Amino acid sequence: MFNRNHILAGIILGIITPILGYFLIDAIFKLLNELGIMDPDGFSFTWRERTTSLLAICMNLIPFQLYKLKRFDNAMRGLIFPTIIMVAYWVYHFRHAFFLD
Repeated sequence: MFNRNHILAGIILGIITPILGYFLIDAIFKLLNELGIMDPDGFSFTWRERTTSLLAICMNLIPFQLYKLKRFDNAMRGLIFPTIIMVAYWVYHFRHAFFLD
């Protein structure tokens, strides 16, 4: 299904990739904390959550690039929709860290 030039394939992959990416990146952060490589005390309270979710959203660049190489324009369009929605939610959810209320 993901090897097709359909908007629905891009939408589904655009939702699944950040979810899996979030869990992967979160596991890496936990491992770095356990090994003592990264100390969470030096960062703000929401730094880890913001960074993990932003990197997870950026994981959509991987399938986007693969679709671009295959010239799957419709699948690329489908991948953009959930990405834009996730970015808008990210900005809304973490607006207090960037903007004055």
